[in-house]
Amino acid sequence: MEATYAAMDYDGHCAEIVAEAGLLSSCLDARTDLTTSVPSCPDWNLAQLLRHLGEAHRWVEEIVRTRAAQPPPDTALRVLPREPDRTPEELAGWLTEGARLLADTLRAAGPDARIWTPLPSGSPAFFARRMAHETVIHRADATLALGADFTVDQRIALDALDEWMELGSLPEMFDHHPDRRALLGPGRTLHFHATDTPPEAAAHWLVDLTGDSLAWRRAQEPAAVSVSAPLTDLLLLIYGRRSTDEEAFEVVGDTDLLEFWLSLVNFG
Repeated sequence: MEATYAAMDYDGHCAEIVAEAGLLSSCLDARTDLTTSVPSCPDWNLAQLLRHLGEAHRWVEEIVRTRAAQPPPDTALRVLPREPDRTPEELAGWLTEGARLLADTLRAAGPDARIWTPLPSGSPAFFARRMAHETVIHRADATLALGADFTVDQRIALDALDEWMELGSLPEMFDHHPDRRALLGPGRTLHFHATDTPPEAAAHWLVDLTGDSLAWRRAQEPAAVSVSAPLTDLLLLIYGRRSTDEEAFEVVGDTDLLEFWLSLVNFG
């Protein structure tokens, strides 16, 4: 089937929440050790990772269903007991159930309902996209912890990278993370290029730190440092799940700037 690179829409994000949860759940069986540590989330084991994701789905579902003007308590997705309280099969079923419930509630609400969101938007469209990619990245965490290969559709990876760039460049990020102002300075530009996508994917991201704010654009331009790698590896690098010293990455230019940027903008 020929790949398409049109932007993902609201229905696509809703569907992806369910699909990604299903892929993650399919990695679990009776032999899965839920106490396995998750290297990309070093404070968690596998049970805690899955519990966090399932509770995050349910937390967002409550916000959308009730049209919440303020966030409900998020203790359940933050305080995570280390001892598993379900078998792997039970946890898999619970995870997929929560993902389906969230997707159904998002579809029923529509993208334009007015609700609380942690960053500017105030609509279910924010949460549909955020939870789709939250589920993608935590599937990567679980897959890597279990020693399996992680793959993701290129269209989804492109959208996840765009969303990461958009959120990370919001002016509000300086309020939440004032240390990121230290990134700004003359000549500070970074270019990321996916090496395994066709030209129509336009898989180039230029991060521009030369002005008064964090900025980015899809562009192929000279930069102080350039990073080339397959798209999935770029996604995992920028989300803090890979490191630049791995074989997949070709880095040319100011490596100190790259590492400084990665150290301050990591989230997900």
